[in-house]
Amino acid sequence: MTNPAKIPPTRGSAAPPSFRSGQLNDPRLSAALKTLELTVRRRLDGVLHGDHLGLIPGPGSEPGDAREYQPGDDVRQMDWSVTARTTHPHVRQMIADRELETWLVVDLSASLDFGTALCQKRDLAVAAAAAVTHLTSGGGNRVGAVVANGERLFRIPARAGRVHAQAMLRSIATTPHAADGVRGDLRGAIESLRRPQRKRGLAVVISDFLGDIDWQRSLRAISGRHDLLGVEVLDPLDLDLPDVGDVVLHDPETGRTREFSVTPALRSDFARAAQRHRGQVEQALRGCGAPVLSLRTDRDWIADVVRFVSTRRHTFGAPTGQVPRQ
Repeated sequence: MTNPAKIPPTRGSAAPPSFRSGQLNDPRLSAALKTLELTVRRRLDGVLHGDHLGLIPGPGSEPGDAREYQPGDDVRQMDWSVTARTTHPHVRQMIADRELETWLVVDLSASLDFGTALCQKRDLAVAAAAAVTHLTSGGGNRVGAVVANGERLFRIPARAGRVHAQAMLRSIATTPHAADGVRGDLRGAIESLRRPQRKRGLAVVISDFLGDIDWQRSLRAISGRHDLLGVEVLDPLDLDLPDVGDVVLHDPETGRTREFSVTPALRSDFARAAQRHRGQVEQALRGCGAPVLSLRTDRDWIADVVRFVSTRRHTFGAPTGQVPRQ
């Protein structure tokens, strides 16, 4: 977009550092990642504690001991073999996984190289990946990533340890930009998690989800084995056009450039289309069992993460569609 109108940042909002170096050994990149880690640990440590399955609290997935049925127990956990042997109803207790494997699917297609507020959407996507990594990589947990820029797919194996986490985030932050006219391939990135089959864990999809919703079937297949989380990265101009008169717009994923006159009718049509697309994206994610965390370039992204985790803890057990929207 040429000469986009600046959107005033929200009062008191905090922006992630910029990751535009592109060089693995650039000291500015190291400083930015260190600043991000300190920010995450200072403001998010304590949000999660104890054994957990991920950012989405749950009862666990590994079978534990059987005990006698008590009124109020989930009948879906009935252990029929023990019940038949003892002639008394028993349920099988589930224990939380003590070692979590988290996979990040990070969309860094050309549509994320854009931002009109505190940062670019690409910076916010890296910050979201860092928040998930720092919150789930302790205690022997493993973290891996699949990064897609439309031209290539970069796979980072899941490993444990702070050194690996830092190296992974550095690789994500320095992912090369796609050439002009190359479309993103979110479906291909999600599909890559299906083979080889991985241990049950957490899959986090980070994207602006612009474009065709052709990834729903692949994500639903992933949900059969993993807990899911969708992180939607947005800029104010993804939702509303400013009143700027004549403007030249360039779509980096198609290579097309067009000149528009931004009229009230065009702004209204654009806002309705953007809202409709967001509703379709949210419906598709929730249909796959993935709660949606929305982050915006004009808001305090860490505060949004804290609110999301707190809401999930207070509403755990409600159907996915009934979880309050942030």
